Amino acid sequence: MSIIGLRACGGEEELMSPIVVIGAGLGGLAAAVRLAAAGREVTVVEAREVPGGCCGTASVGDYRFDTGPSVLTMPDVLAEVFAAAGEEMADVLPLRRLDPYYRLRYHDGSHLDIVPGEEAMIEQVRRLCGGAEADRYRRFRATIGGLFACEWPSFIDRDMTRLRSLVQPGVLARLAALGGFRRLDRLVRSHLTDARLIKAHTFQSLYVGLSPQRALGVYAVIAHMDTVGGVFFPRHGGMHAIPRAMAAVAERAGARIRYGVRAVEVETGSHGVSAVRLDTGERLAARHAVVACDLPRAHAGLLPAGARDWRLRRPRYSPSCLVLHFGLDRRLAGQAHHTLHFGRGWSSTFSALNAGRPQPDPSLLVTYPGSDAGAAPPGHATLTVLEPTANLSGADGWDGLTSRLEERLLGRLAGLGYGDLTSALRLTVDPPAWARLGHSAGTPFAMDHRFTQTAWFRPAGAARRVPGLHFAGMYTAPGVGVPPVLISGKLAAERILETSR
Repeated sequence: MSIIGLRACGGEEELMSPIVVIGAGLGGLAAAVRLAAAGREVTVVEAREVPGGCCGTASVGDYRFDTGPSVLTMPDVLAEVFAAAGEEMADVLPLRRLDPYYRLRYHDGSHLDIVPGEEAMIEQVRRLCGGAEADRYRRFRATIGGLFACEWPSFIDRDMTRLRSLVQPGVLARLAALGGFRRLDRLVRSHLTDARLIKAHTFQSLYVGLSPQRALGVYAVIAHMDTVGGVFFPRHGGMHAIPRAMAAVAERAGARIRYGVRAVEVETGSHGVSAVRLDTGERLAARHAVVACDLPRAHAGLLPAGARDWRLRRPRYSPSCLVLHFGLDRRLAGQAHHTLHFGRGWSSTFSALNAGRPQPDPSLLVTYPGSDAGAAPPGHATLTVLEPTANLSGADGWDGLTSRLEERLLGRLAGLGYGDLTSALRLTVDPPAWARLGHSAGTPFAMDHRFTQTAWFRPAGAARRVPGLHFAGMYTAPGVGVPPVLISGKLAAERILETSR
């Protein structure tokens, strides 16, 4: 809605009421862009010196690393953020589609490339698994497409703040018919028989913090987003180019972003939110506040008592990860942007995570952003390796564990053909480091997505007892991942704008 439209609706006083967004991560910036573009007075406060939050960056010597998500799907969701401010994504953040999206390497030496195009992908499956499995895959692909078409408008791209949003009998019946309420592993196995192909379409459950045996079939939509919708990457500047572009658009739309300042208290009055107090001693008057930071930590002092949400009484956190960023003095010929090396074990690895132990034979996600020319000197490259591991809430202790896991990981990489990386420049991020960066339980993946922490059961996007207090980010619906976090910011902005209509 335009500024003129808001004034015509009698919302001029509300229009001029200031809004403070706490956190310049993707969720906070998505909200700030829309609110500023609608003519609101918006101030974003960010404790770090750069935007991005979880979608961060770090430099060591001549190398620059993306320290957050490496997989970008559903680029139309991101394009909608820029469009809200009247800007084209192609102008401010050009992307390229990866090909392959992933290269999946199995312990038997075989591999499967996840490639664009239905027929091309079916041919990849036929090459690896045979014609009969390729036919089964074609039907399975249609099934997960149906799940996506059903879930996206009804549960993902929709405000789940109210319980009635969850009660959609027709949609729920359709999801049940497609197998959405079966366990993910059983759903996929009912369509596919080759263990390698099953792994290719169930490993994504780790994105929502669950094993394929525990995740619901509705999360097959993540495999659809990855393997059908595609994976993208900024043409310049790596993944951190995303929040930088969003911050620039927000400022052009009129938002003010203040870096290096921390919000310490959301103040309330008789009508709800009244101000946000900063660590500088300043008090920013506000009619609305959007809290887009780690929610359990926010409830430990930033938020008023009335904002408490019963859904956070006993949060169940996702596993964490050990990440090693390498600066290489060479390029890797033929290396895919994303390579997933599956371990020999499967169920046992998830059992270890559930028990709070390191995986005995983990699968590894290797990211090689070879097209990001500015990330390394000419002729050099960066390499990032992620190993899922336990978070701090279930671990018996982390002392000395990182060094042991690093040593094991370096040996595994050498065996996989990456060479001896022991002397390569290295930046290590382990669960204690994630905790120091502000992530509860030492995991950058927030709460897992078991049924009782999904949709309406996830922490609410608005505080029922504190008018004007809204939430965005991984801890609220839709949940974890770049597209869901962007949507959470959009939903927060829409709730605020609704007050003027």
